[in-house]
Amino acid sequence: MSEPTSPVRVAVVQFDPQFGVENHESNLRQSLELAQEAVNGGANLIVLPELCNTGYLFANRQDAFAHAERVPDGPSVQLWIDFARKQKVYLVAGVAELDGMRLFNTGVLLGPCGFIGKYRKAHLWNMEKLWFTPGDLGFPVFDTPIGRIGLLICWDIWFPEVPRILSQQGADIICSLNNWVWTPPPLFDDAGKCMASYLTMTAAHVNNVFIAAASRIGEERGARYLGCSLIAGTHGWPIGAVASADRQEILFADIDLTSSRSAPTWNALNDLHRDRRTDLYDSMLGYTHHPRLPR
Repeated sequence: MSEPTSPVRVAVVQFDPQFGVENHESNLRQSLELAQEAVNGGANLIVLPELCNTGYLFANRQDAFAHAERVPDGPSVQLWIDFARKQKVYLVAGVAELDGMRLFNTGVLLGPCGFIGKYRKAHLWNMEKLWFTPGDLGFPVFDTPIGRIGLLICWDIWFPEVPRILSQQGADIICSLNNWVWTPPPLFDDAGKCMASYLTMTAAHVNNVFIAAASRIGEERGARYLGCSLIAGTHGWPIGAVASADRQEILFADIDLTSSRSAPTWNALNDLHRDRRTDLYDSMLGYTHHPRLPR
C-alpha cells in the first residue's frame, strides 16, 4: 500500500447557532470551542456551518445589515483567523459579509498563514433573496499545502453545475457549508438520510471528489434544521456515519486528500472526467467560459 501524499483529518461541525445580535458572541464562542474540540481530535481541516456566527433567519434587510461584517477585517473572521494561525489548521466558516451597501452569504477559508480566500453563495434560498446579493466571485478553488479546496453553500448543491465546475478546476475536496431546512415531507428515507445527504453523496461520486458537508440543527423563528452532516468519499459513500437530525456532533474522516486526482472508476477503460463529451455539451452548459477552466 502506497504512502499517503496528503494525509488530512477532516472534521465537520454540526451545532445550533441562534439568530440575534445578542447571540452573536455566544455563537462565535461556541464555534471556537467546537473547532478546538475538532483540533483535539486531530483535525487539520475543519468545516463549520453556513452563517454560523449569526443564525440564519434575519427579520428584514436592515436586521441583516446589523449582523453583517466585512471580510476579512470583521471581528468574527479575525477571531477565526487567529484560531487557525494558533492551531495551525485550515478552517472554513460561514458569515454574512458586508461590502458597501451589498450583503453576501459568504464562506471563508482560513489557514495557518491567515486569510486564504472567500466564496459568495451563488444560489440564494427563499428569504435570502430579500437581503443578500447573489454571489459574484464565480466558483474559486484555492491551492493550499494540503490540497486544492473549493467551497459551496447549502442550496448550491441542488445545482450540479457547482460541484462539477469546482471539480473541473481540480478541487481535491469541496467544503459544503449548510443550514439545511425542513421542507414538506418526506424529509427522511427508511435509512434516516435526507435528500441533501444524497445530493452530496451523488455530487462526490459523479465528480470523483471528496465533499465535507457541515449542517446545523435546532430551531429559530419557527424554522427547523435538518442536521445530517457528512463527509463523502470520492466513491460517493459517507466515510463513517451521517450525523443525526437533532444532536450537536463532530464527524471526523482520515483521507489522503490528493488521492481524488487518481481515484479508480472500477475499470481500466472509464474515467469520469476524460469520458465527458465536451464536444457536445460544454457550449450549452457554459463550463468552458469559466475563467479558471482550461480551454
